[in-house]
Amino acid sequence: MNVEIRDERFRDVVGDDAPVEELATGFDFTEGAMWNHVEGYLIFSDMPGNIMRKWTNEGGVEVFREPSNMANGNYYDLQGRLVTCEHSTSRVTRTEHDGSITVLATHYDGKELNSPNDIIVKSDGSIYFTDPSFGRMEYYGVEREQELDWRGVYRLSPGSGELTLLVDDFDQPNGLTFSLDESQLFINDTMRAHIRVFDVNDDGTISNGRVWADVTGERDGLADGMKIDTGGYLYSTGPGGVQVFASDATCLGTIYVPQGVTNFTWGDDDLCSLYINAGNSLYRTRVKVPGRKLF
Repeated sequence: MNVEIRDERFRDVVGDDAPVEELATGFDFTEGAMWNHVEGYLIFSDMPGNIMRKWTNEGGVEVFREPSNMANGNYYDLQGRLVTCEHSTSRVTRTEHDGSITVLATHYDGKELNSPNDIIVKSDGSIYFTDPSFGRMEYYGVEREQELDWRGVYRLSPGSGELTLLVDDFDQPNGLTFSLDESQLFINDTMRAHIRVFDVNDDGTISNGRVWADVTGERDGLADGMKIDTGGYLYSTGPGGVQVFASDATCLGTIYVPQGVTNFTWGDDDLCSLYINAGNSLYRTRVKVPGRKLF
């Protein structure tokens, strides 16, 4: 079997097994997988390779953007525009429908952001992103000193574009996702190997942060990318591959992947194919509960 089942509910969410298919390999370090459900293609980043790639069932892998400023996390906004975190420039950008790029954030309080890493968009159009220091390290970005005194999580206002620091007490904030009703925000702290959850206030800020679940296992792997499916089940990268959590914070089990997983997304027409970024490859498996359409 290619799974570890810790709770019988795993069988209803993923299945009795989840064989993993290698779709492509030979990259440097894959990240940021996002599925465009309108046009039927996958976007993902190859960070150290300084390139973003596009994958389709029909054509396989092709170049989406090169150079990419060592792009990492991606997401789609409400208009179907790709928003991207860039490691080498410490920017958050948006790709317009005509292919032009709009810069959304670069600095906070006069200092350059660390290296925006992962990103999501709320139903009101506000953008939330994590800002660890990984992109200021050799290989994963451009080695340079950190200007800010913290590694935080931020919100970009949909109207004014105002950048608000939401929380600054993480070691290395990474993947993040809202609950289905957007009343809670989950954030991975990679080096502390746990998921924190916050209440989302009416003004978009967050409060009452607490540890929601530990990301544990005997195999290699870190808490990195994270998303929630249409059933409210939270998927997070972790030891062994991709771990699946119920809403009560119980880890139901793990989908094993041959390399350390960085990110994933659901795709194909039924959104039941799980596309997985891991090491130098792109993988795919099938699950029972579909992912969500973002626009």
